[in-house]
Amino acid sequence: MGMSINTNLSALNTYRNLSSTQNDLSKSLEKLSTGLRINRAADDAAGLSISEGLKSQVGGLTVAARNSQDGISVVQTAEGGLTETHSILQRMRDLAVQAGNDSNNDASRKAISTEVGELQKELGRISSSTNFNGINLLDGSANGGTGKLAFQVGANGDKSSQIVVDLKGADVSAIAKALGSGDTAATGSSFAIDLSKLDGSKAATFVSTDANGTKTSVSTGQLKGADGKDVSTFTSVDDYAAALSRDDAFSAKFTVSVEKDANGAGTGIVVSARDGGKLLDADNATVAAAGIDAGKEGTSVTGGVKFDTAANAQAAIKLIDQQISAVSSARSSLGAVQNRFDHAINVTNVAKENLTAAGSRITDVDMAQEMVKYTRDNILSQAGTSMLAQANQSTQGVLSLLR
Repeated sequence: MGMSINTNLSALNTYRNLSSTQNDLSKSLEKLSTGLRINRAADDAAGLSISEGLKSQVGGLTVAARNSQDGISVVQTAEGGLTETHSILQRMRDLAVQAGNDSNNDASRKAISTEVGELQKELGRISSSTNFNGINLLDGSANGGTGKLAFQVGANGDKSSQIVVDLKGADVSAIAKALGSGDTAATGSSFAIDLSKLDGSKAATFVSTDANGTKTSVSTGQLKGADGKDVSTFTSVDDYAAALSRDDAFSAKFTVSVEKDANGAGTGIVVSARDGGKLLDADNATVAAAGIDAGKEGTSVTGGVKFDTAANAQAAIKLIDQQISAVSSARSSLGAVQNRFDHAINVTNVAKENLTAAGSRITDVDMAQEMVKYTRDNILSQAGTSMLAQANQSTQGVLSLLR
């Protein structure tokens, strides 16, 4: 090979290798300083796409866990109000039992009625004051009157990522109205039920008229069982009343209770308008199509408890027992939902941990391995710099020919 000075191939080759080493050294320094294997899309395009998807899931699960905690707080707030409602109802029942004894004179029964009246007012106050973040929980007005609150406990936009809390059964204002007396007595219409004719697949239309003459009309759809499946026949009046309560359209405007005979068997239902309106005979004729006996339809039923006689006190005991049973059922439902929230939080935290680990395996750098590469590249960089200096000196031998 001839001797030339315009083109130093050895220096060019050494410079190219040194530039490559310096580039690798720069990348190693970046990874070691950030702790990340992927700092830009060019580092691993596919890995970046996967890791960003995992990051979205982890972020969503973090918020979902907080949502579940909020759900527990809502349930605990509602259950706290129902706990005190239970205590009040138990006290009212004790007073009703006391009033059932004819050893009480008129003054004694009046004193009992006075205490019960104050307890009823407290029930009304509990229903209007129990709220979470401005949302009333125990007056039936939650979520536009549906009584259902949805909580996002998952990271996705599907139904399985939500838990719905149904507060329809926790309507303390309805309990207060049912136990009202005097001018505040709740009114409703009594409907006899013939289970052999009852058909839950046929619409039953209920109409009420308020004090201003405004009518409210609601037709039930296909009734559902406790498992959410369509149901047409019923084994008891209680089952039918529960199915009516599960109908969103009906429960938004009306409440239903069960009439029982002396043996505690359900014989009919009492339907009351949430706005205090009255149900009239002529307006409710269509309920017969669903198998409800029209013969007793529209019979006015005045709610409330009275203690002026032993017979009225006994009737009050039965009415209070119904409300205690309703509150017990509502508290049981809320307790079950709270346990569900606890499990949802556990599942969310486990999923978050596993997805975080998966993302770490993709994006995090192996510090030991990267340090080995950095050390190698650092040594190569120093050697390359030295060799470049030597290559630049290699052409100086031409000077001896020019002397």
